[in-house]
Amino acid sequence: MEKLNLNSLTKEQIALASKCQTPEELIELAKKAGVELTKEEAQAYLDELENMELDKETLDKVAGGDGTTRTINAKLYG
Repeated sequence: MEKLNLNSLTKEQIALASKCQTPEELIELAKKAGVELTKEEAQAYLDELENMELDKETLDKVAGGDGTTRTINAKLYG
């Protein structure tokens, strides 16, 4: 089995990996692809995926705010 090369993963592989909830699930997925992964590596990768994933709502808030500040300012300053 080969070691995991994060730069060689396809979007489909990343999507499948992001569905894994535990390192053990990710290790099993990797084995099916012929990749050797330790529990520590699997956990680190899951942590990285979690940090990378922002849902649309979060992205909208970061990009343009959620309107809360404007609403508060409008009430305070008319």
